[in-house]
Amino acid sequence: MKDLILKTNNLNKAFKGQNIVDNLSLEIKRNSVYGLLGPNGAGKSTTLKMITGMLRPNAGDIIFNGHLWSRKDLQDIGVLIETPPLYDNLTAKENLKVRTIALGIPQSRIDEVLEIVDLTNTGKKRAGQFSLGMKQRLGIAIALLNKPKLLILDEPTNGLDPIGIQELRKLIRSLPEQGITVILSSHILHEVEQVVDDIGIIAGGKLGYQGPAPQGHELESLFMQVVTANRKVGH
Repeated sequence: MKDLILKTNNLNKAFKGQNIVDNLSLEIKRNSVYGLLGPNGAGKSTTLKMITGMLRPNAGDIIFNGHLWSRKDLQDIGVLIETPPLYDNLTAKENLKVRTIALGIPQSRIDEVLEIVDLTNTGKKRAGQFSLGMKQRLGIAIALLNKPKLLILDEPTNGLDPIGIQELRKLIRSLPEQGITVILSSHILHEVEQVVDDIGIIAGGKLGYQGPAPQGHELESLFMQVVTANRKVGH
C-alpha cells in the first residue's frame, strides 16, 4: 500500500456554472516532491487553494495524513502561493519574528529556518533590498516556521534569474530528507523535471496523467498530449 500524505477524491470546483476543477483525484506520496503541471488556467491554483482551505470544493474529498481534511490540518501545511508576504522595511529575522509571535512559535525556530533556506548571513539588510530569489527563499522560510509535513509552492520560480532558480531547486530537493513533502505547481516543464519524483498533469481542470516524471522530450510530448486531449473535450 502506498504511503500517501495527501489524496483527493473526485475534487470539483465550479465558478458561475463552469467547472474549473473537474473530478480531480491526486495521490501524493509522503516525503516526495510532486509536480502539479498544466498550462495557465488549467485549475492548478484553484486545486491548491482548496487543499489550503482558501476555497471550498463543490464536491469531493481531501484526505490528509490518513484522515478527512479539516482546518486543524493547516498547522501541518506550509504555503507559498503567488508572492511572499514580506514586510519590506524589516530584516529576514524580523520578518520571521513577527510570525513566530503571531503564531506562538518558539523564536529558536527563526535561525533553524534561515539555515534551511541559506539566508543566515543577511544581517541588517531589509527584505525590500533582497533579490527576487532571496525573497522567494524568505517566503519559504516563513512557510516552514510551523514545521509543516506538507509544503505547497505555486509557481515559485516566476521571475527568478538562473542562479535564483538553481538555488531554489537545490532547496526544494533537500526538503523530503527533512520529512517535508512538497507540492510544486508550474507550467515550466524543464524546471520541474529536475526536482520532482512524480507528476500530475492537468488541463481544463481534468487530470490527464499521474505517475513518475518522464524526462526531456518525453515529458514535453506527454504534456502536449494531455493539453490537446482536454482542449478537444472542452470545446
